[in-house]
Amino acid sequence: MKKTLKILLAVAAITVIAGCGGREVTRTDPDTVTDLSGYWNETDAHMVADSMIVQCLSGRWLADFSTDRSRGERSLQPVIVVGGIYNLSSEHINTDIFMNAIEQAFLESGEIQIAAGGASRGEVRSEREDQIIFSSPQTAAAFGHEIGADFVMTGNIGSIVDEESSTRSIYYQISLELIDVETALKSWIGSLEIKKMIEW
Repeated sequence: MKKTLKILLAVAAITVIAGCGGREVTRTDPDTVTDLSGYWNETDAHMVADSMIVQCLSGRWLADFSTDRSRGERSLQPVIVVGGIYNLSSEHINTDIFMNAIEQAFLESGEIQIAAGGASRGEVRSEREDQIIFSSPQTAAAFGHEIGADFVMTGNIGSIVDEESSTRSIYYQISLELIDVETALKSWIGSLEIKKMIEW
């Protein structure tokens, strides 16, 4: 009996020690630059979005839009829908995070209005339909008052990986383009490159 009790106590002690030797989690500032694996991460998404929006806003298209009187009484601020950003790279990249970073950078510039697109637009329209049925006439949102987009922004993220022994090189090319909704002409094209060297 004593032998069995000693074995059980030893197993319990080992379990407690193993539990104490688990992983340690430390909370850190989300703005901290981290590159643990060398692959695309949130730092890249925000850095590229900020850089490309600066590039975009310095393009000739914005001045041309402001002086184009054929658009009637529209706002002098262009309305953009951020469409699909396609991942053509060799790794999994959550392009939704990148798209959100682009929208945020556009809005913070104060020069662009962002129209909801994709699933967000569908949710807004569904809510409007519900309001017509369930809300009072005084508070229900009316149909036919959406602001049409002037431009759609689309793009892609591609990568090339080169590896030898304990060194890996990852080259990313991010390309974005702004397309005029009315004419389907490309108004602006921008690209940015990132190259990372990983050694272990």
